[in-house]
Amino acid sequence: MKKVLTYGTFDLLHWGHINLLKRAKDLGDYLVVAISTDEFNELKNKKAYHSYENRKVILEAIRYVDEVIPEEHWEQKVDDVKNHDVDIFVMGDDWEGKFDFLKDHCEVIYLPRTAGISTTKIKKELLVSNG
Repeated sequence: MKKVLTYGTFDLLHWGHINLLKRAKDLGDYLVVAISTDEFNELKNKKAYHSYENRKVILEAIRYVDEVIPEEHWEQKVDDVKNHDVDIFVMGDDWEGKFDFLKDHCEVIYLPRTAGISTTKIKKELLVSNG
């Protein structure tokens, strides 16, 4: 069985997230998704609309996702790869090169983002329309 791992906040779920999750799952048999906890988001000066628990429930309902784990700090990635027997680590290509240190432990693939959509774009458009 080939295991794939990806990370993200996965707030305000949209078709770009679904595309990424589908393409990640297509690379293997089992997809583990690590999502930022509320505490970790706070450390990154990031605020999610949905709580960690709610984002976890949403992701667990997606057919491409087999397991959801918490991301609590930047340094946990090597341990997650080892502890979950990960074969492939996947991230969006806006992170290209940032996780190459994992190549000692698994294959690293950067997937193109879905054009025209992002959580940041949604939040900006909501602010403008509610202006």
